[in-house]
Amino acid sequence: MQLEDYFDFLAPDDIRIKGSRIGIETVLYDYIHKAMTAEEIANQYDTLSLEQVYATILYYLHNKEAIDKYLTDWLEYGDRMRREQELNPPPFVTRLRAYRAELEKTKAAT
Repeated sequence: MQLEDYFDFLAPDDIRIKGSRIGIETVLYDYIHKAMTAEEIANQYDTLSLEQVYATILYYLHNKEAIDKYLTDWLEYGDRMRREQELNPPPFVTRLRAYRAELEKTKAAT
């Protein structure tokens, strides 16, 4: 079995762990940024085996430069989407914020 056989390459910016809907970025974020062990990651995601987690980490180590770019692009995309959502929140968020402001105003008056 080749290392790539553990993954579904759906698009250049979308690599999923085969048999799951989990992207490699999820596992690698936990591994790199949260300093979680492979065992901790496997325990966190019911649909992943320890072997799949290790394969994801090994794939990262073998393709570090390309996967570092993949992860950087993923993080930047997430930041950009959060900023856009803050600038253009869905209507229900606007209503919740108005409701919260009204509650705080009522609490301050009492």
